[in-house]
Amino acid sequence: MKNILLIGGSYGIGLEIAKQLSEHHKIIVASRTKENLPSNIKHITFDVSKDAITEVELPDTLDGLVYCPGSINLKPFKMLSSEAFQKDMDINFMALVTTVHGLLPKLKNAEQASLVFFSTVAVKIGMPFHTSIAAAKGALEGFAKALAAEYAPNFRVNVIAPSLTDTQLAEKLLNNEDKKEKMGNRHPLKRVGNTKDIANLATFLLSEKSSWMTGQILGVDGGMSSLNIN
Repeated sequence: MKNILLIGGSYGIGLEIAKQLSEHHKIIVASRTKENLPSNIKHITFDVSKDAITEVELPDTLDGLVYCPGSINLKPFKMLSSEAFQKDMDINFMALVTTVHGLLPKLKNAEQASLVFFSTVAVKIGMPFHTSIAAAKGALEGFAKALAAEYAPNFRVNVIAPSLTDTQLAEKLLNNEDKKEKMGNRHPLKRVGNTKDIANLATFLLSEKSSWMTGQILGVDGGMSSLNIN
């Protein structure tokens, strides 16, 4: 059984990934809460914004890493302070860098570890009110490609770039059926994403089925980033 660590993972996409993987692998979720986790998944109380991953008791070998923490901070640029940009950068990018750096020895012990990060469709296509989150996730994408090049073939690094997905993080944008329909109709496939849409790709990237893939930014976005049907 592989040892796979999820940073975050007690709700939303992370929780779905953990559930899908838990039947065949040893899953460890390091997050602030654990109320949604099945009993067969190990939980470690961990706040990525405050705690050091090097202080967490983990197996000597990690075969997979999924970094789930993120933010949705959609405001006009003129209403975003430099502190807001820094906050988004800290949770989406800098905490990821610190986490990966601290876990390097354990990832390098694996035969070929797989790392999965999350970006956003807004990096590929310019979208109003996304300046802060697109900047943070753009940094993440550049980091992931460089990391994949530097550590190939020791481990693989891939990024999933979703469009709007029905999770707790997006609750304000999708808190009634009218909003869901309106947001869904912006996509060629006429719906917003769900946790399984994203988790299905993540579990594939963590498996041997994707063993010849690294340095990729993979859109799971209902066709938004590549199709214009208007």
